[in-house]
Amino acid sequence: MTTTLQTNPKTIIDLTDVVKDFGSFQALKGISATIREGEFFSLLGPSGCGKTTLLRLIAGFDHPTTGAIMIDGKPMEGIPANQRPTNMVFQSYAIFPHLSVADNVGYGLKKKKLSKAEIAAEVDKALSMVDLAGYDSRAAHELSGGQRQRVALARALVMRPKVVLLDEPLSALDKKLREQMQHELRALQQSLGITFILVTHDQEEALIMSDRIAVMFEGKIAQLASPEELYRRPATKRVASFIGVMNFLPASVTAQTNKTLSINIPALGNVDVSRSALPIGFFADDLREIGIRPEMLTVLFDPSDTAQNEVTAEVTSNTYYGDMTYYGVLLPGQTTPVTISMRNTAGRSIAKPGSTVRVGWGAESVVLFK
Repeated sequence: MTTTLQTNPKTIIDLTDVVKDFGSFQALKGISATIREGEFFSLLGPSGCGKTTLLRLIAGFDHPTTGAIMIDGKPMEGIPANQRPTNMVFQSYAIFPHLSVADNVGYGLKKKKLSKAEIAAEVDKALSMVDLAGYDSRAAHELSGGQRQRVALARALVMRPKVVLLDEPLSALDKKLREQMQHELRALQQSLGITFILVTHDQEEALIMSDRIAVMFEGKIAQLASPEELYRRPATKRVASFIGVMNFLPASVTAQTNKTLSINIPALGNVDVSRSALPIGFFADDLREIGIRPEMLTVLFDPSDTAQNEVTAEVTSNTYYGDMTYYGVLLPGQTTPVTISMRNTAGRSIAKPGSTVRVGWGAESVVLFK
């Protein structure tokens, strides 16, 4: 679920060669990126990659060893967290259990020396934003996990920040509630037009919620792009492996022109692809493997089914998920099965292990790797 940002959007956060050392350990190794006003931006990566460290630097809870952070055109060097136009929603929510919902949400407003009536009005607005109108007198310990998450979000929004920072705020929720909150949080961000920055290790969560995603490994940004570009055209094999499932097969370039590459994939056959499919800085002679997503390979069940290219293969396994079936399929000349995902439709049988099937695929689904 993505939204179209305004043409030439304003930069709200500018990161320039940000380095963070903890003693001899370098958590961030020169991060440079811009985050746009009004976008939902995610920092995605495995545990220990530096994404939460970067979020804390933006918030002002920690400070860079070297490099610069600017928010809304102003350098943040020496600016404490409570004076930055940001507010954070923590993984643990950090709700005060002895306070009511209203007191939790309005806690930060008391330091602004607003009147009780002004605080109550602002709290009511914030609770309405997160669909908790009427919960103001509820005790914090009486709330469900999803409601506590909403209270934490309302407490951030009531301060009217220019940037909301989200440190894996949905990780404690069960699967169904987490999926519901993903859509609610995204819809809220779109309606408010505030920049949200999310830290997550959940690839699906990042794809669903984000306008752009920075994939991080070992203190560096490996690729920064839209969800669609990351999924369809990952820049490296490591990014491809981290975002969803990708099959990898040996390949080599057999001929080339100014516009096309002729590629031999022993398991699938020969195919011509556009030279534009080469990643930036990638030469044709660098090609060693291709990647292809499970849904880009198709089991051709009916004799009348056709595809741009097809091979005969053996089914080694099937896993039924209700709406989908995942097959392990052994392609010609290979010792390791590839994965194929097929949506289950009325009347379609499920291929059994040991059966021979036709597998279809298209040139546009091939991703090139070194």
